[in-house]
Amino acid sequence: MKYDFTSIMDRRGKDAIAVDALGAPGFAPGAPKEGFDAIPMWVADMNFPTVPTIPEAIIARARHPAYGYFSPTEEYFASIIRWHETRNGVTGLTKECIGYENGVLGGVVSALNIFCSRGDNVLLHSPTYIGFTHSLENNGYNIVHSPLVKDENNVWRMDFEDMEKKIVDNRVHAAVFCSPHNPCGRVWERWELERAMELYKKHDVMVVSDEIWSDIILGGHRHIPTQSVSEDARSRTVAVYAPSKTFNLAGLVGSYHIIYNPVLRDRVEKEASLSHYNSMNVLSMHALLGAYRPEGYEWVDELCQVLTANVDFACDFIARRFEGVEVSRPQGTYMLFLDCTRWCEAHGKSIEALQRAGWDVGVAWQDGRPFHGPCHIRMNLALPLSRVQEAFRRLDEYVFNA
Repeated sequence: MKYDFTSIMDRRGKDAIAVDALGAPGFAPGAPKEGFDAIPMWVADMNFPTVPTIPEAIIARARHPAYGYFSPTEEYFASIIRWHETRNGVTGLTKECIGYENGVLGGVVSALNIFCSRGDNVLLHSPTYIGFTHSLENNGYNIVHSPLVKDENNVWRMDFEDMEKKIVDNRVHAAVFCSPHNPCGRVWERWELERAMELYKKHDVMVVSDEIWSDIILGGHRHIPTQSVSEDARSRTVAVYAPSKTFNLAGLVGSYHIIYNPVLRDRVEKEASLSHYNSMNVLSMHALLGAYRPEGYEWVDELCQVLTANVDFACDFIARRFEGVEVSRPQGTYMLFLDCTRWCEAHGKSIEALQRAGWDVGVAWQDGRPFHGPCHIRMNLALPLSRVQEAFRRLDEYVFNA
C-alpha cells in the first residue's frame, strides 16, 4: 500500500484520551495490570497516522504568523462539493446548501431545536450511539427507541411496523437517523432508506441524518445519502457530516451540514448562531482542504481495505474461538458490537466481570450498555492488524478461554 497502516503509534502524552484516560474515573476502561501494555479499542478514533496532506496543509498555513478573523474560502466549499459528488454520486449540491458546525452532535441539536419543542418525543433506533442519548436528554428531548432486529442472516434491520407504531403512539414528528449505523455498523440499502423516508413522509416526521461514518464503508457495500432517495427526503432532511471520523481529526473540531430546503436551512443556521460560538477554526478549515485532496481519496480507499481485513479477521476469530459471543459483521464503521449474553450465562459471569478481564490484560474495549446493549461490548478495530491480532490472542488466552 502507498500509505502507512502498519506502524504502531505511541499516543501517550499526545492529547489522546484513548490511552491517557485509561483508569480515570468515569466512562473510560480500566488501566491494564502490570506486564500488559494498553491496546486502545474503545473511543471511536483511529490509531493510524492520517494522510500526510493534512499536516502539510496545517503546517503550511501555520507558518504565516497571523491567525485573525477569516471567512471560509471558495475552495473549502468546492472541496466538499467535489468530495460528495465523487464518492457518493451527489448532484445538485451548491455552496449555499453547506453550513459549518462545530460538531455533528451540535448540528443534530440545532436541527431538533427548530423541529421540536422541549419535551417532544424523538425517534431513534436502538442500539443507540451514546452521544445521541446525552445530547438529546441534555436538551430536554424524550427519546423513543425503535429496536433494530437481526434477520435470518444475522443482519441488523429496521422494524418498520414498530417504527410506525412508535411514531403514531408517541406523536413523533422528528427522528435522528444514523447512516451508517453506530454501533451496529449497518450500511443501509436503498430500499431500506426509501421505505424509512416514505414512513417519515406519511407521518410528517422531520429527519436529522448523521452521516459522519459515510466514508468508512467496508468491502462490498456502498453508502447512499439519505437525502438522495427522493425529492421529499431531500426536502425534509438535515444531513450532518465531518472529515473528523474519516481522517482522525476529532481534536481539531469542524463539521458541516447539508440542507437543500432553504426554509430549514435559514432556521438551522439561525439556531446554530444563537450561542455566538459556532465558528470555524482556520486550521480546521485547512485540515479539511488537506483531507479532500486527491491523496485523501486514495488514503480513504486504502483505509477501507485495511479495516475490511481487520473486521474479517476479528469476526472469523470470534466465530472459531469465542463460543457464546455473537456479532453481526459490520458493513461500515470500524466498530464491533459484541453480544456476550450466552457466554456470560454459560460461565456464570457478569458483563462487568468480562469487561474487567479484558481491561486487565490491556484490551481497552468499551461497555456496550450505554449504547443499549444489555450484555454487550463495543470494540474499535481501527488499529494496525498486528495490534488487533495481539488483542484477540490475549482475549483468547486470558479471557474467553482462560
